Amino acid sequence: MSYFGLDRVSKLFRIIQQNGGIRASLYKLYRMDDLKEGRLVGEDKYGNKYYENPYFFYGRNRWVEYSPDFSTDYDGSQIPADWFGWMHYKTDLPPDRDGTRPKYKWMVDHSENMSGTPGQYMPYTTTRPKIEAWDPSKKQ
Repeated sequence: MSYFGLDRVSKLFRIIQQNGGIRASLYKLYRMDDLKEGRLVGEDKYGNKYYENPYFFYGRNRWVEYSPDFSTDYDGSQIPADWFGWMHYKTDLPPDRDGTRPKYKWMVDHSENMSGTPGQYMPYTTTRPKIEAWDPSKKQ
């Protein structure tokens, strides 16, 4: 059966079926640039879904599908710290199944890195600059 490539065709149909049909698969391919099949391990409170497939190479067998709220504007800083540990093989237990993780009241909620966006942190100063840029229109 693998001689004619029928196993790859059946795998393609299985991936399309797991992703919710042709239309949903094309949308996911547009957003993520990749279609994979895998076992849903969990979902965080931001809507990101985490998958695992042990048939892929180690280091490539865990991935995240970001929430549709991010559209195509997603990056790695949108993964919370507890799922970051699972994604990078620091633990084999996902955070929703690991009861030994501490939850202290001083722990703040996760926030993504806003650098390069309009919401980025921009420090300001109340002192005059020591060096001023030359302005040719200003007469002395």
